[in-house]
Amino acid sequence: MKIKKVEKKKDKVNHPPIVSPEEWEAARQKLLVKEKQLTRARDALAAERRRMPWMAVEKEYKFQGAEGKATLLDLFDGRRQLIVYRAFFEPGVKGWPEHACIGCSMVADQVAHPAHLNARNTTLVFASRAPQKDIEWLKARMGWQLIPWYTMTDEFDTDFGVDEWHGTNAFIRDGDSLFRTYFINNRGDEQMGSTWNYFDITALGRQEEWEDSPEGYPQTPPYEWWIWHDEPDRP
Repeated sequence: MKIKKVEKKKDKVNHPPIVSPEEWEAARQKLLVKEKQLTRARDALAAERRRMPWMAVEKEYKFQGAEGKATLLDLFDGRRQLIVYRAFFEPGVKGWPEHACIGCSMVADQVAHPAHLNARNTTLVFASRAPQKDIEWLKARMGWQLIPWYTMTDEFDTDFGVDEWHGTNAFIRDGDSLFRTYFINNRGDEQMGSTWNYFDITALGRQEEWEDSPEGYPQTPPYEWWIWHDEPDRP
């Protein structure tokens, strides 16, 4: 018996016009004007963030880390700035105990090597309600070993707007005095993971000379502070 071959119907795509290389480049240059406007607007918005007032953190919040108990000050790990992402990994969250929230997991998958944030005196940590043994197991399963991940033990999530939804809080310290400097959540969290985007929500920014920052903010020439993450002390 001869078997009739059934061809798979191709999906048709309603695509833009097909043009020559010259026409394509002209279209790209036209769009590039708007893209540069967006870049300048993003830089201006980051400059406004650097001029946001600071909110004093009066409570002494407590966490549990891989090495034991820790305060919010301890989470800075001796650096000037701290970024805390509230990840949902706990009983009652979809995926538990094998996975964290699927959106929070996507954020964790995008986090760049922390050495570059550290080079600018900034620490990034995640915080959840799950016990440390579950967090350490999850980090090993998912390849997130480089993310410091703490267990919240008090009202930190309620006080900083992340008890019912994910969000990223930025803090700065002056000695032992702590201040909240910015907060971003919802679709704003979609851009997180990139070193540059994390810097742009902090009080000090990228700390490069081209930035529009208040007088006296730390700044150095671009590129000079860049590092290889496996040789962070090599210029």
